[in-house]
Amino acid sequence: MNRIAVIFFLFSVLIFGACKVDPKIIEPLPADNLVEVIPEGWPQPKYTYSVNTISEDKFVLGRALFYEEMLSVDNTISCGTCHQDFAAFAHAEHKTSHGIYDRVGTRNTPGIFNLTWHPVFMHDGGINHIELQPLGPISNTLEMGADINPVIAKLQASSKYQNLFRKAYGSDTVTSQKMLRAMTVFMGLIYSYNSKFDYYKRKENNVEFSDAEQRGYSLFTANCSGCHTEPLFSDFGFKSNGLTVDPFYQDSGRAHITNLPQDRYKFKTPSLRNIAKTAPYMHDGRFTTLNQCLDHYTNAIPNLTNLDPSIPTNGYQFTAQNKQDIIAFLHTLTDYKLLGDKRFADPNF
Repeated sequence: MNRIAVIFFLFSVLIFGACKVDPKIIEPLPADNLVEVIPEGWPQPKYTYSVNTISEDKFVLGRALFYEEMLSVDNTISCGTCHQDFAAFAHAEHKTSHGIYDRVGTRNTPGIFNLTWHPVFMHDGGINHIELQPLGPISNTLEMGADINPVIAKLQASSKYQNLFRKAYGSDTVTSQKMLRAMTVFMGLIYSYNSKFDYYKRKENNVEFSDAEQRGYSLFTANCSGCHTEPLFSDFGFKSNGLTVDPFYQDSGRAHITNLPQDRYKFKTPSLRNIAKTAPYMHDGRFTTLNQCLDHYTNAIPNLTNLDPSIPTNGYQFTAQNKQDIIAFLHTLTDYKLLGDKRFADPNF
Protein backbone atom coordinates (compact mmCIF):
# COMPACT_ATOMS: atom_id res chain seq x y z
CA MET A 1 0.00 0.00 0.00
CA ASN A 2 1.58 3.34 -1.05
CA ARG A 3 1.89 6.30 1.25
CA ILE A 4 -1.10 8.17 -0.18
CA ALA A 5 -3.34 5.11 0.19
CA VAL A 6 -2.24 4.65 3.78
CA ILE A 7 -3.03 8.28 4.59
CA PHE A 8 -6.46 7.97 2.94
CA PHE A 9 -7.20 4.77 4.88
CA LEU A 10 -6.27 6.34 8.22
CA PHE A 11 -8.29 9.46 7.39
CA SER A 12 -11.33 7.30 6.56
CA VAL A 13 -11.03 5.43 9.85
CA LEU A 14 -10.95 8.71 11.76
CA ILE A 15 -13.95 10.13 9.88
CA PHE A 16 -16.16 7.05 10.20
CA GLY A 17 -15.08 6.51 13.80
CA ALA A 18 -16.06 10.07 14.64
CA CYS A 19 -19.51 9.45 13.13
CA LYS A 20 -20.17 6.38 15.26
CA VAL A 21 -23.50 6.62 17.11
CA ASP A 22 -23.10 6.97 20.86
CA PRO A 23 -24.64 4.16 22.91
CA LYS A 24 -28.07 4.93 24.32
CA ILE A 25 -27.88 6.23 27.88
CA ILE A 26 -30.89 5.42 30.01
CA GLU A 27 -31.27 7.92 32.82
CA PRO A 28 -32.18 6.22 36.09
CA LEU A 29 -35.79 6.81 37.03
CA PRO A 30 -36.52 8.39 40.40
CA ALA A 31 -37.70 6.11 43.19
CA ASP A 32 -38.07 8.60 46.01
CA ASN A 33 -40.88 9.78 48.25
CA LEU A 34 -42.31 6.28 48.43
CA VAL A 35 -44.86 6.37 51.20
CA GLU A 36 -48.32 5.00 51.79
CA VAL A 37 -50.89 7.73 51.15
CA ILE A 38 -54.40 8.10 52.55
CA PRO A 39 -55.71 11.49 51.43
CA GLU A 40 -57.73 13.47 53.95
CA GLY A 41 -61.38 12.47 53.90
CA TRP A 42 -60.76 9.17 52.13
CA PRO A 43 -61.76 5.82 53.65
CA GLN A 44 -59.15 3.45 55.00
CA PRO A 45 -57.67 1.27 52.23
CA LYS A 46 -58.35 -2.44 52.13
CA TYR A 47 -54.63 -3.19 51.86
CA THR A 48 -51.88 -1.60 53.92
CA TYR A 49 -48.14 -2.07 53.93
CA SER A 50 -47.86 -3.13 57.57
CA VAL A 51 -46.49 -6.56 56.57
CA ASN A 52 -45.26 -5.96 53.03
CA THR A 53 -43.22 -2.92 54.01
CA ILE A 54 -42.26 -0.28 51.45
CA SER A 55 -38.65 0.21 50.41
CA GLU A 56 -36.99 1.86 47.44
CA ASP A 57 -35.29 -1.40 46.43
CA LYS A 58 -38.55 -3.32 46.57
CA PHE A 59 -40.24 -0.62 44.49
CA VAL A 60 -37.45 -0.73 41.88
CA LEU A 61 -37.79 -4.51 41.69
CA GLY A 62 -41.57 -4.25 41.37
CA ARG A 63 -41.25 -1.69 38.59
CA ALA A 64 -38.80 -3.89 36.70
CA LEU A 65 -41.15 -6.87 37.04
CA PHE A 66 -44.17 -4.84 35.91
CA TYR A 67 -42.37 -4.09 32.64
CA GLU A 68 -40.67 -7.50 32.34
CA GLU A 69 -41.62 -9.56 29.28
CA MET A 70 -40.17 -12.73 30.84
CA LEU A 71 -43.40 -12.94 32.82
CA SER A 72 -45.06 -14.18 29.61
CA VAL A 73 -44.58 -17.63 28.12
CA ASP A 74 -42.86 -16.36 24.96
CA ASN A 75 -41.06 -13.37 26.51
CA THR A 76 -43.02 -10.81 24.49
CA ILE A 77 -45.69 -9.39 26.82
CA SER A 78 -45.36 -7.53 30.11
CA CYS A 79 -47.96 -6.01 32.42
CA GLY A 80 -46.92 -2.65 31.00
CA THR A 81 -47.78 -3.78 27.48
CA CYS A 82 -51.48 -3.32 28.21
CA HIS A 83 -51.23 -1.00 31.20
CA GLN A 84 -49.65 2.11 29.66
CA ASP A 85 -48.61 4.91 31.99
CA PHE A 86 -49.66 7.72 29.64
CA ALA A 87 -53.20 6.27 29.56
CA ALA A 88 -53.52 6.06 33.36
CA PHE A 89 -52.30 2.47 32.94
CA ALA A 90 -55.15 1.46 30.64
CA HIS A 91 -54.62 0.23 27.05
CA ALA A 92 -55.05 3.21 24.78
CA GLU A 93 -57.31 2.70 21.75
CA HIS A 94 -57.61 -1.07 22.31
CA LYS A 95 -61.09 -2.49 22.88
CA THR A 96 -59.67 -5.52 24.67
CA SER A 97 -56.25 -6.64 25.85
CA HIS A 98 -53.68 -7.99 23.38
CA GLY A 99 -51.49 -10.92 24.37
CA ILE A 100 -49.02 -13.56 23.23
CA TYR A 101 -48.99 -14.83 19.65
CA ASP A 102 -51.20 -11.88 18.60
CA ARG A 103 -54.07 -13.27 20.64
CA VAL A 104 -56.83 -10.87 21.62
CA GLY A 105 -58.46 -10.95 25.04
CA THR A 106 -62.16 -10.73 25.82
CA ARG A 107 -62.21 -7.73 28.15
CA ASN A 108 -61.07 -4.13 28.19
CA THR A 109 -57.92 -3.29 30.14
CA PRO A 110 -58.83 -1.12 33.15
CA GLY A 111 -56.65 1.70 34.43
CA ILE A 112 -54.42 1.04 37.42
CA PHE A 113 -54.46 3.49 40.32
CA ASN A 114 -55.66 3.55 43.94
CA LEU A 115 -55.60 -0.25 43.95
CA THR A 116 -55.14 -0.56 47.70
CA TRP A 117 -58.79 0.49 48.11
CA HIS A 118 -60.13 -2.26 45.85
CA PRO A 119 -61.72 -5.17 47.71
CA VAL A 120 -61.61 -7.36 44.57
CA PHE A 121 -59.99 -7.24 41.14
CA MET A 122 -60.84 -7.95 37.51
CA HIS A 123 -64.14 -7.02 35.86
CA ASP A 124 -65.85 -10.03 37.45
CA GLY A 125 -64.13 -9.85 40.83
CA GLY A 126 -62.39 -13.15 40.22
CA ILE A 127 -59.34 -12.19 42.32
CA ASN A 128 -59.80 -11.00 45.89
CA HIS A 129 -56.30 -9.86 46.91
CA ILE A 130 -53.95 -7.30 45.39
CA GLU A 131 -50.90 -9.54 45.91
CA LEU A 132 -52.54 -12.24 43.81
CA GLN A 133 -53.83 -9.95 41.06
CA PRO A 134 -50.83 -10.33 38.67
CA LEU A 135 -51.37 -14.09 38.54
CA GLY A 136 -54.58 -13.52 36.56
CA PRO A 137 -53.04 -12.00 33.43
CA ILE A 138 -49.82 -14.03 33.80
CA SER A 139 -51.74 -17.30 33.57
CA ASN A 140 -54.44 -16.16 31.12
CA THR A 141 -53.90 -18.00 27.83
CA LEU A 142 -55.04 -14.95 25.85
CA GLU A 143 -52.73 -12.57 27.68
CA MET A 144 -49.38 -13.78 29.03
CA GLY A 145 -50.06 -17.52 28.98
CA ALA A 146 -47.41 -18.54 31.51
CA ASP A 147 -47.13 -20.88 34.51
CA ILE A 148 -45.60 -19.27 37.56
CA ASN A 149 -42.86 -21.88 38.09
CA PRO A 150 -41.16 -21.38 34.69
CA VAL A 151 -41.44 -17.62 35.23
CA ILE A 152 -39.65 -17.93 38.56
CA ALA A 153 -36.98 -20.12 36.93
CA LYS A 154 -36.34 -17.50 34.24
CA LEU A 155 -36.01 -14.75 36.80
CA GLN A 156 -33.73 -16.91 38.96
CA ALA A 157 -31.41 -17.49 35.99
CA SER A 158 -31.10 -13.76 35.35
CA SER A 159 -28.13 -11.98 36.94
CA LYS A 160 -30.15 -8.75 36.73
CA TYR A 161 -32.94 -10.17 38.87
CA GLN A 162 -30.59 -11.97 41.21
CA ASN A 163 -29.13 -8.55 41.96
CA LEU A 164 -32.51 -6.82 42.27
CA PHE A 165 -33.94 -9.51 44.57
CA ARG A 166 -30.78 -9.39 46.70
CA LYS A 167 -31.12 -5.64 47.14
CA ALA A 168 -34.83 -5.86 47.94
CA TYR A 169 -34.83 -8.90 50.21
CA GLY A 170 -31.22 -9.59 51.23
CA SER A 171 -31.17 -12.84 49.23
CA ASP A 172 -30.97 -13.55 45.51
CA THR A 173 -33.43 -16.43 45.83
CA VAL A 174 -36.49 -15.69 43.70
CA THR A 175 -39.88 -16.79 45.03
CA SER A 176 -43.40 -16.07 43.86
CA GLN A 177 -44.25 -14.35 47.15
CA LYS A 178 -41.28 -11.99 46.85
CA MET A 179 -42.13 -11.29 43.21
CA LEU A 180 -45.81 -10.58 43.89
CA ARG A 181 -45.15 -8.44 46.95
CA ALA A 182 -42.62 -6.30 45.07
CA MET A 183 -45.15 -5.81 42.27
CA THR A 184 -47.73 -4.86 44.91
CA VAL A 185 -45.44 -2.17 46.26
CA PHE A 186 -45.08 -0.73 42.77
CA MET A 187 -48.71 -0.99 41.69
CA GLY A 188 -50.17 -0.04 45.06
CA LEU A 189 -48.24 3.24 45.14
CA ILE A 190 -49.81 4.41 41.88
CA TYR A 191 -52.08 6.93 43.57
CA SER A 192 -54.45 9.33 41.86
CA TYR A 193 -55.62 12.17 44.07
CA ASN A 194 -54.28 15.32 42.38
CA SER A 195 -56.80 16.12 39.66
CA LYS A 196 -58.49 19.48 39.14
CA PHE A 197 -61.43 18.02 41.04
CA ASP A 198 -59.19 17.21 44.02
CA TYR A 199 -57.63 20.68 44.04
CA TYR A 200 -61.12 22.19 43.85
CA LYS A 201 -62.40 20.08 46.75
CA ARG A 202 -59.29 20.77 48.84
CA LYS A 203 -59.40 24.49 47.96
CA GLU A 204 -55.83 24.35 46.67
CA ASN A 205 -54.06 26.40 44.00
CA ASN A 206 -57.03 28.77 43.69
CA VAL A 207 -58.78 26.21 41.47
CA GLU A 208 -62.37 26.94 40.52
CA PHE A 209 -64.80 25.07 38.29
CA SER A 210 -66.11 26.62 35.11
CA ASP A 211 -69.87 27.06 34.80
CA ALA A 212 -70.05 23.93 32.62
CA GLU A 213 -67.96 21.89 35.07
CA GLN A 214 -70.12 23.04 37.98
CA ARG A 215 -73.32 22.16 36.14
CA GLY A 216 -71.84 18.80 35.21
CA TYR A 217 -70.85 18.14 38.81
CA SER A 218 -74.40 18.83 39.98
CA LEU A 219 -75.84 16.52 37.31
CA PHE A 220 -73.30 13.83 38.15
CA THR A 221 -74.03 14.04 41.88
CA ALA A 222 -77.77 13.78 41.27
CA ASN A 223 -77.66 10.89 38.79
CA CYS A 224 -74.35 8.99 38.84
CA SER A 225 -72.79 9.18 42.30
CA GLY A 226 -74.78 6.27 43.70
CA CYS A 227 -72.45 3.87 41.88
CA HIS A 228 -69.51 6.16 41.09
CA THR A 229 -69.10 7.34 44.65
CA GLU A 230 -66.64 10.02 45.74
CA PRO A 231 -63.76 10.16 46.42
CA LEU A 232 -62.77 6.98 44.56
CA PHE A 233 -65.62 7.38 42.07
CA SER A 234 -66.62 3.74 42.44
CA ASP A 235 -68.47 1.72 45.02
CA PHE A 236 -66.60 -1.39 43.72
CA GLY A 237 -69.89 -3.25 43.57
CA PHE A 238 -71.18 -5.39 40.70
CA LYS A 239 -73.91 -3.92 38.55
CA SER A 240 -75.65 -4.55 35.26
CA ASN A 241 -75.95 -1.27 33.39
CA GLY A 242 -78.17 -2.72 30.65
CA LEU A 243 -75.64 -3.27 27.88
CA THR A 244 -76.65 -5.69 25.16
CA VAL A 245 -74.72 -8.96 25.24
CA ASP A 246 -71.98 -9.05 22.63
CA PRO A 247 -72.70 -12.21 20.58
CA PHE A 248 -68.97 -12.85 20.10
CA TYR A 249 -67.90 -12.65 23.75
CA GLN A 250 -71.12 -13.88 25.41
CA ASP A 251 -69.69 -12.46 28.64
CA SER A 252 -71.85 -13.32 31.66
CA GLY A 253 -69.87 -11.02 33.97
CA ARG A 254 -69.92 -11.76 37.69
CA ALA A 255 -71.90 -14.95 37.02
CA HIS A 256 -68.74 -16.33 35.42
CA ILE A 257 -67.38 -16.54 38.97
CA THR A 258 -70.46 -17.23 41.07
CA ASN A 259 -72.59 -19.26 38.64
CA LEU A 260 -75.60 -17.41 40.06
CA PRO A 261 -78.30 -16.30 37.61
CA GLN A 262 -78.81 -13.08 39.58
CA ASP A 263 -75.20 -12.12 38.76
CA ARG A 264 -75.55 -12.39 34.98
CA TYR A 265 -74.21 -9.33 33.13
CA LYS A 266 -73.02 -7.68 36.30
CA PHE A 267 -69.55 -6.14 36.19
CA LYS A 268 -67.44 -4.31 38.74
CA THR A 269 -68.13 -0.58 38.82
CA PRO A 270 -65.07 1.13 37.32
CA SER A 271 -63.57 4.23 38.87
CA LEU A 272 -64.18 7.33 36.76
CA ARG A 273 -60.93 8.93 37.79
CA ASN A 274 -58.82 9.63 34.69
CA ILE A 275 -61.76 8.50 32.56
CA ALA A 276 -60.90 10.99 29.81
CA LYS A 277 -57.60 9.14 29.30
CA THR A 278 -58.74 5.50 29.46
CA ALA A 279 -60.85 5.06 26.30
CA PRO A 280 -62.35 2.82 25.02
CA TYR A 281 -65.04 2.16 27.60
CA MET A 282 -67.16 -0.58 29.18
CA HIS A 283 -65.98 -4.10 30.02
CA ASP A 284 -65.63 -4.96 26.33
CA GLY A 285 -64.45 -1.58 25.06
CA ARG A 286 -67.50 -1.12 22.84
CA PHE A 287 -67.66 2.68 23.24
CA THR A 288 -64.88 4.95 22.06
CA THR A 289 -66.14 8.26 23.45
CA LEU A 290 -67.68 9.54 26.65
CA ASN A 291 -70.57 10.89 24.62
CA GLN A 292 -71.38 7.35 23.44
CA CYS A 293 -71.39 6.20 27.07
CA LEU A 294 -73.87 8.91 28.02
CA ASP A 295 -75.98 8.11 24.96
CA HIS A 296 -76.36 4.59 26.34
CA TYR A 297 -77.72 5.93 29.62
CA THR A 298 -79.92 8.53 27.91
CA ASN A 299 -81.73 6.13 25.57
CA ALA A 300 -84.05 3.29 26.54
CA ILE A 301 -82.01 0.54 28.19
CA PRO A 302 -81.84 -2.47 25.82
CA ASN A 303 -81.02 -5.28 28.28
CA LEU A 304 -83.19 -5.39 31.38
CA THR A 305 -81.83 -8.67 32.80
CA ASN A 306 -80.66 -7.90 36.34
CA LEU A 307 -80.59 -4.18 35.49
CA ASP A 308 -79.43 -2.15 38.47
CA PRO A 309 -82.54 -0.60 40.07
CA SER A 310 -80.94 2.85 40.16
CA ILE A 311 -81.00 3.03 36.34
CA PRO A 312 -84.35 4.01 34.78
CA THR A 313 -85.41 1.62 32.04
CA ASN A 314 -86.19 4.52 29.72
CA GLY A 315 -82.83 6.11 30.44
CA TYR A 316 -81.88 9.39 32.09
CA GLN A 317 -83.40 12.39 30.38
CA PHE A 318 -80.12 14.11 29.62
CA THR A 319 -80.19 16.88 27.03
CA ALA A 320 -77.29 17.46 24.66
CA GLN A 321 -76.19 20.33 26.93
CA ASN A 322 -76.46 18.10 30.01
CA LYS A 323 -74.13 15.57 28.41
CA GLN A 324 -71.61 18.23 27.45
CA ASP A 325 -71.62 19.53 31.02
CA ILE A 326 -71.17 16.05 32.53
CA ILE A 327 -68.26 15.38 30.20
CA ALA A 328 -66.73 18.73 31.16
CA PHE A 329 -66.90 17.61 34.79
CA LEU A 330 -65.45 14.17 34.02
CA HIS A 331 -62.41 15.88 32.49
CA THR A 332 -61.70 17.45 35.89
CA LEU A 333 -60.94 13.93 37.18
CA THR A 334 -57.77 13.66 35.07
CA ASP A 335 -54.69 13.50 37.29
CA TYR A 336 -51.93 15.03 35.16
CA LYS A 337 -49.48 14.77 38.04
CA LEU A 338 -49.86 10.99 37.94
CA LEU A 339 -49.64 10.83 34.15
CA GLY A 340 -46.31 12.66 34.22
CA ASP A 341 -44.80 10.80 37.19
CA LYS A 342 -41.57 9.23 35.90
CA ARG A 343 -41.34 6.92 38.92
CA PHE A 344 -43.93 4.68 37.27
CA ALA A 345 -42.56 4.81 33.72
CA ASP A 346 -40.89 1.90 31.93
CA PRO A 347 -37.27 1.79 33.19
CA ASN A 348 -36.15 0.37 29.83
CA PHE A 349 -36.98 3.55 27.92
